[in-house]
Amino acid sequence: MKKLFSLLALVLFVSVGTMQAQQKKYSVYAAGFYNLENLFDTCHDAGKNDYEFLPDGSYKWNGIKYSHKLRNLSKVLADMGTDMMSKNIGCAFIGVSEVENAKVLTDLLNTEPVSERGYRFAHIEGPDRRGVDCALLYNPRLFDVKDIHLYPFVQELAKDSNYHTRGFLTVKGIMAGEPLAVIVCHLPSRFNGSQYRESGARQMRHLKDSLMKAEPGLKVLVMGDMNDDPMDKSMAYGLGGKRNIKDVKEGDMYNPWWNILAKEGKGTLAYNGSWNLFDQILISHNLVNSDGAKDYSELKYLKHQIFRRDYLIQQEGKYKGNPKRTHAGGVWLDGYSDHLPVVMYLVKEQK
Repeated sequence: MKKLFSLLALVLFVSVGTMQAQQKKYSVYAAGFYNLENLFDTCHDAGKNDYEFLPDGSYKWNGIKYSHKLRNLSKVLADMGTDMMSKNIGCAFIGVSEVENAKVLTDLLNTEPVSERGYRFAHIEGPDRRGVDCALLYNPRLFDVKDIHLYPFVQELAKDSNYHTRGFLTVKGIMAGEPLAVIVCHLPSRFNGSQYRESGARQMRHLKDSLMKAEPGLKVLVMGDMNDDPMDKSMAYGLGGKRNIKDVKEGDMYNPWWNILAKEGKGTLAYNGSWNLFDQILISHNLVNSDGAKDYSELKYLKHQIFRRDYLIQQEGKYKGNPKRTHAGGVWLDGYSDHLPVVMYLVKEQK
């Protein structure tokens, strides 16, 4: 099957040739996720351990560094999704992690070039002790938000009852005329045991199932920095992420990133010379076509990518080949993030 893509405004025209040539119109939507790596302002938030990111803190975080960080991230966010979408459209929504508060989100969305997108943000202040939260940036022309809720991460062990970490930001709305929910997360780091990420994944699976039970026909994306690879227990068993579409049954999720890491060795962050793929977008079973079908009468998964640009990669020195982050080895690199973004494309046939 041959597909000829040419984009006109929000509509992708696809000429499909098998038995006969027939022109059909498709709407394509890009969804992304990006760990912004410590997007802090320069002021102290009461009750939060943000002292490293103050002018007299260990990172000597000041107005110049903050403005550069905003400018750099703005460029990435504006570029995401443009490999397939129009340069002036980009992603319909982007989940982000490691943002300090609503102020940094406001500053970010007011920074060119992403300011031209007209994004709004969904954010609820969470209990993380460092003060970092998740948020969803969205284009209201493409994703009509109806509800925003932060579900807490519930500790399963009594000894952890006083340990508060990032919850699960859940945003429900309408895209392509269909009900859609996005769960944005940042699971506990690898400094903590695997059981905490497995617990978080089970909680998200229960949340996803509950949302779909309450609203039949709802489609769900779970995105975030999982601090685990796709084949790890949290993703493969806790969240039920399947490697191949043919294995996705009702109640499962599809995790297309598994094969990128396992077969191609590509990832979103590098450590000691090897890649991990912690940044993932998983989708509910009703967003995939099973049994080789090509039915796009409803919103369906089309393709995915690790969003990689030369400017996001350190080109020289000790960290050559790694994502160009903000700081490394105590030195300000004036970079972007220690993670690369990911993008997924969804498609629906125009009637």
